[in-house]
Amino acid sequence: MIICCGEALIDMVRAAIPRKGEGFLPFPGGSPFNTAIAIGRLGVPVRFMGRFSTDFFGEILMKRLRDNHVEEDLTIRSPQNSTLAFVKLEKGKEPQYIFYTEGTADRSLNIEDLPKKLPNNTHCITFGSIAMTMEPIASAIETFILRENALQGQGKEAPVISFDPNIRPFMIQDRKAYVKQFEKWIAASTIAKISAADFEFIYPDIDLEKALQKILTMGPRMVITTLGSKGALALLRRNDGSVTRSSAPVVNVPVVDTIGAGDTFHGAFLAWLELKRKMSRSALANLTDTELYDALFFANKAAALVCSRHGAEPPTLKEVETFTPKAAAKPHALAKGAGKPKAAGAHAEVPKTPGSETGEAPPKPAVKNNKKT
Repeated sequence: MIICCGEALIDMVRAAIPRKGEGFLPFPGGSPFNTAIAIGRLGVPVRFMGRFSTDFFGEILMKRLRDNHVEEDLTIRSPQNSTLAFVKLEKGKEPQYIFYTEGTADRSLNIEDLPKKLPNNTHCITFGSIAMTMEPIASAIETFILRENALQGQGKEAPVISFDPNIRPFMIQDRKAYVKQFEKWIAASTIAKISAADFEFIYPDIDLEKALQKILTMGPRMVITTLGSKGALALLRRNDGSVTRSSAPVVNVPVVDTIGAGDTFHGAFLAWLELKRKMSRSALANLTDTELYDALFFANKAAALVCSRHGAEPPTLKEVETFTPKAAAKPHALAKGAGKPKAAGAHAEVPKTPGSETGEAPPKPAVKNNKKT
């Protein structure tokens, strides 16, 4: 069981309306919400923890959870309005967002709303995104994460905690204060999934290799970074202090848009771990090179399928398993000291080169590079 917590909102996407000019169409969204949908569609038990409005937008969000096998027993209903995110899409450009969040239901999750005890089969908790830039939800989720992570120091089995900052700079008023909090959340995380664009904001003066190593020294077992056309790279810290590196290539598909690509990647990576019974802190430390590669490539395929569709519409497990790309880039791993690749944007974490969706098998895993940190 995976628990996703954070914002759940309505994306108001600009669209041409016949004989009416331009308008906005409502679509369920929010990074952790999309991640929960992705996990549910892949057949993995998942719950969403958060507040939902009782307005008609809230009903749309709740229906989407139910339709995608996301359990709702950790949700709270509230008469407050739903959060709205107006989205502007332009060909060849990243989505532009304007958020309306003041006093809304999801933002108002507070410490009193937290469950006293989690279901016994809870193996993972995910958090991050704009929820961590708004109060009181940010403090509530931080309290929740710190509480569950502390179980490990009490001799109990703590769940894997996976953090995806999915940073929206315009939601952050004080960058230095945010970075301080970010590092606190990193220290409580088992997995940190951070895009190249996130690194550009957090550590603009540090190249990617040093930034990855910096994250690992803060406590996570694994750091994953998505690198646009260069695929995905993971660093795994083993119990002896050595670091195993693995990379997986992008998957070439005709790109419609990239909404929800990073969220789907995150959800698919975690779903693979759960499906393969690798979702525990001890199991992560012992992942083989092949397993780490397989998890990354599985997530890349899921994210690519989202990019071939309009909006955040994650694939099913059958769709991912039967999707055999004809051509994929060669595995990529950055050498130590390499400069930071140019960030393509918060959602541009998957292929952007048109290609075919059928044919050859993926390339073999990249060779590991073990070294002490």
